[in-house]
Amino acid sequence: MFQEDLNLAIRPDYTLEEHQAARQHLVDEGLTDDQAARLLAALWTLTNNRDKERWNLRQERLQQIKAREAEEAEELQHLHEEEEEAARRDNRKKNKTKYAPLVRRKVPLDPTILPAQYATRKLKAGDYCKLHYFTNRGLEDAKSASSIAEPDAMVMLPSADGLHLWIPAVAVKDPKAAPVVKDECLSWEEFNKAAPRMLASMRLHD
Repeated sequence: MFQEDLNLAIRPDYTLEEHQAARQHLVDEGLTDDQAARLLAALWTLTNNRDKERWNLRQERLQQIKAREAEEAEELQHLHEEEEEAARRDNRKKNKTKYAPLVRRKVPLDPTILPAQYATRKLKAGDYCKLHYFTNRGLEDAKSASSIAEPDAMVMLPSADGLHLWIPAVAVKDPKAAPVVKDECLSWEEFNKAAPRMLASMRLHD
């Protein structure tokens, strides 16, 4: 089997001394030395042309095999990618919450304000509510009350139209709760903190 490209082969010079033995065989058959050299060159050319055809045919077959192998590999890769995509789609269907898009939101700069439910009910109803419930002390009292109040306790109170409604107990002012400081008795520091908090809650429940 040929290992080198025979299209690049160079015909030997049969007139040289190194080919004297080959020429001598032809000279012994009646040819001149010059005729023997030309005949050897012609024979070499015929043989090389035949070998070049075989070489070129072999190279074409090798290229066809490589092209077919590359095509099969590409088809296998495409099939593998389709199977992986189908598996991912199936996984997303089974785990929708895992692949839910993340919503980018700004981190709130202000802490969450959770006043007493009594104060919240006042704001929702549009009634007057003291600023005390929005001071640091009022918010701490609300936090303490919510942690010890019965979550399912209900009380009945009259509404503005004269009817009686059942209202969560945590939304009603506890007479035993800490005393409420009047607005006019608040310090400037307490007022400056409570007023913006109340306005924010009013906008929230507007």
